[in-house]
Amino acid sequence: MNRAKQPPVSRTSVASAFARAERDPGPSARIAKRNIVCFASAALGPGSRSRRGVVSEWAEPGARSAGTREISRRACLSLLAAAAVWPLAARAQQSDRMRRIGVLLGVPRENVEFKSALATFVQVLQQSGWVEGRNARFETRWAAGNPDDIRKYVAELIALAPDVIVVLGSASVGPLLQATRTVPVVFTLVPDPVGAGYVDSLGRPGRNATGFTNFEYGMSGKWLELLKEIAPNVKRVAVLRDAALAAGTGQFGAIQAVAPSLGVEVSPINVTDAAEIERGLGSFAQSPNGGFIVTQSGLALFNRDLIIALAARHKLPAIYINRIWTAAGGLLAYGAEPTDQLRR
Repeated sequence: MNRAKQPPVSRTSVASAFARAERDPGPSARIAKRNIVCFASAALGPGSRSRRGVVSEWAEPGARSAGTREISRRACLSLLAAAAVWPLAARAQQSDRMRRIGVLLGVPRENVEFKSALATFVQVLQQSGWVEGRNARFETRWAAGNPDDIRKYVAELIALAPDVIVVLGSASVGPLLQATRTVPVVFTLVPDPVGAGYVDSLGRPGRNATGFTNFEYGMSGKWLELLKEIAPNVKRVAVLRDAALAAGTGQFGAIQAVAPSLGVEVSPINVTDAAEIERGLGSFAQSPNGGFIVTQSGLALFNRDLIIALAARHKLPAIYINRIWTAAGGLLAYGAEPTDQLRR
């Protein structure tokens, strides 16, 4: 299915989820594609050919517009706050009822990127009339990528009977939708919501979930092209993926499709925890001319620092999925700018 050819669909947001909670006319959705930007690590100095060549060639026109650097320090949740701006102000003036907003983050509480994102999310809603303690109450849970914590916090949030739950990442969306068919769910950073079964289709999501996808499988082939651009001697490429996610299979398939034209042999490294990541990359690094690609998953994000350290230890060039990785020291990333929706 070519998702790029989907017909336009209506805008949705935390605000529209509130509206559905009142009158429940049936869900509508907008699952928006983001502009694609290539991010280089600061380790690539200003004189580096790779930084000049790769970034300028692969960043889409206009993607690095004025203000991008300042905004880009905030992460994915600001997408949702931006989308909420349109209808929220009028509705906030009309309603004095306290709204309860659940927020489930599949990252550690200490994660600077997402702490900033959460602050932005709350700030934008406040500017639109939804003020903490006056007509809105935020219930935030940090699951840190732990499946047991995710299930526990899902149960806690549902027990609070929120008007809407905002959730980050596939690892948290699945358990949440298994636990409730009535509470509106707004997700972000989900690479394939249709393949994962979270929505029926992009145009008509159905059920009680809607949100943003910032990924298309065709992007995965660009990761391999970029890897060959910055490391021409690479002949073997490992694809680090969470095999439990449907998106991991789809991303690997797109990489496989372009590999013959680049003279590269690709192989998956299926992982479920940090120990498997370390063993898999260590074994792969024993042969020369290798590099690897990290596909999008909550597991990868949770083990970001470990993966970047292993790339350095084994001297493996690696391509990552977005700016969050290069900010932590990763070599190069090609993917959606999570905060672009806030600017729009």
